Amino acid sequence: MRIDAVTLFPGMIDVPLSESIVGRARQEGFLELGFANPRDFTEDRHRTVDDKPYGGGTGMLMMAEPVYKALKSVRKKGSCVILLTPKGRRFDQKLALELAKKKHLVFICGHYEGIDERVTPLADLELSIGDYVLTGGEPAAVAVIDAVTRLIPGVLKKSDATVNETFTEGLLEAPHYTRPAVWRGKKVPQELVSGNHKLIAEWRRAQAEALTGKARPDLAPAKKKIRGAAKK
Repeated sequence: MRIDAVTLFPGMIDVPLSESIVGRARQEGFLELGFANPRDFTEDRHRTVDDKPYGGGTGMLMMAEPVYKALKSVRKKGSCVILLTPKGRRFDQKLALELAKKKHLVFICGHYEGIDERVTPLADLELSIGDYVLTGGEPAAVAVIDAVTRLIPGVLKKSDATVNETFTEGLLEAPHYTRPAVWRGKKVPQELVSGNHKLIAEWRRAQAEALTGKARPDLAPAKKKIRGAAKK
């Protein structure tokens, strides 16, 4: 997959995505990450990319032309252009799966007070990662790119690594435990050390349903009748 980001601050995306699984995916060729900085597409000696908003108000607004030219430099036939904005569609695992099938994603990252509204029609998708305010679109881009990259076939070495995760089938993931079997007097649930794969699967399903019903009743499966949780 190829992902480009239109951003004034490439380091805010490049640095955190140079570590761990995504960093390895880049090194191994599963992901190619590029950047287009609107400042490189300005024509004045000050490399101006922002100006005061019409009608007044606090802060500065990113100008449309530098963003447009930066986007034009990386967009190609088949690209999916994503504008990160609080008014966009809420990002979730289902959308991450959809985006992971794309060959080329382009993220437009606003900063300051945002971007001139006339840029909006250039995007194929407006996307939000939550109801809160960030310093810019870059942290949001990092979150989305991380979620999408790990779904690219081959990035996670185990082919079934994403099968029973949180939000699979609309459920939160069941609790996990590792060695030692007893830690500070707290034991691992007997079902998990039983060696009975059917019993383990049933326990995990029951725990996932119970946890979802308690912590996230807004998720679809939680609205149905939820079975009682197995003993911890």
